[in-house]
Amino acid sequence: MHGTRDSARESAAQAARDRAYSIPLDQFNPGDPELFRTDTFWPYFERLRREDPIHYCKDSQFGPYWSITKYSDIMNVETNHQVFSSDASFGGITIRDAGTYFRRPSFISMDQPKHGAQRKTVAPMFTPSHLDQLAGIIRQRAGECLDSLPRDETFDWVDRVSIELTTQMLATLFDFPWEERRKLVRCRNLPARR
Repeated sequence: MHGTRDSARESAAQAARDRAYSIPLDQFNPGDPELFRTDTFWPYFERLRREDPIHYCKDSQFGPYWSITKYSDIMNVETNHQVFSSDASFGGITIRDAGTYFRRPSFISMDQPKHGAQRKTVAPMFTPSHLDQLAGIIRQRAGECLDSLPRDETFDWVDRVSIELTTQMLATLFDFPWEERRKLVRCRNLPARR
């Protein structure tokens, strides 16, 4: 039975690779959700790294965007805040344009020096030794959350898993009152003060 699965997987991988190498680069859309849904994005990014590591996608469901696929180029973009900004006031970190009302300043959509100050505040919570200490409880809670999901019935994945696991982890990391952890979602969704 394993030979059949392996053979089917290899066949699907080869088909994805053939497709990735047959599409003209000017028609490449590495952000196509179908590539991620089907786990067939690997050869697309392999080809981009080899042939077009700074790729401009002119036509996508998000509009035009740049795709940076080599480490050194990514680091250049990530560290050159005078040229490349993550700031929410310039559109933030999303591909899709959002109206100014929906652009929220947050830790991830800040440039230096604000980003560095925010990062310094939370960095001690994310050291390897601290995360090692939390690994057991993270696994336990994730397992409990997933084990509690209903079977053979429709349920709200965002509420039961995405929000629940996120608020559990944030409450643990920041020593937030456990019973009030769902307030963290409401805090995140408040309009930014101007």
